[in-house]
Amino acid sequence: MSMTDLLSAEDIKKAIGAFAAADSFDHKRFFQMVGLKKKSPDDVKKVFHILDKDKSGFIEEDELGFILKGFSSDARDLSAKETKTLLAAGDKDGDGKIGVEASSPNLSWAFGVINVSMLSNLLLYSRVDFR
Repeated sequence: MSMTDLLSAEDIKKAIGAFAAADSFDHKRFFQMVGLKKKSPDDVKKVFHILDKDKSGFIEEDELGFILKGFSSDARDLSAKETKTLLAAGDKDGDGKIGVEASSPNLSWAFGVINVSMLSNLLLYSRVDFR
């Protein structure tokens, strides 16, 4: 399965372009722009599995640095600062990785979705209107 089986290639291209500059990555806006706002928790998990390059069931810090390439092979790498910010947002238990089956009580308000990964947590937060 590829990312474009789940998300629009056009939306991915626009999102990658919007964050082409170094240190411009905003995970909430990016995940919204690629269309994850409209996806089911199952589809979010499928995205997680695509991004989990070593298929460990976790996305570790070194994999997060290349997360944009999981959406488009010609995307840039995240800077060390962007990677650490993304990890801090998703790694709520402090183990240095984001797991697919980690339970997060923080998700109870995110459209009733419970028992998804911390990355799903990041992705689903983009579904909330913060206006």
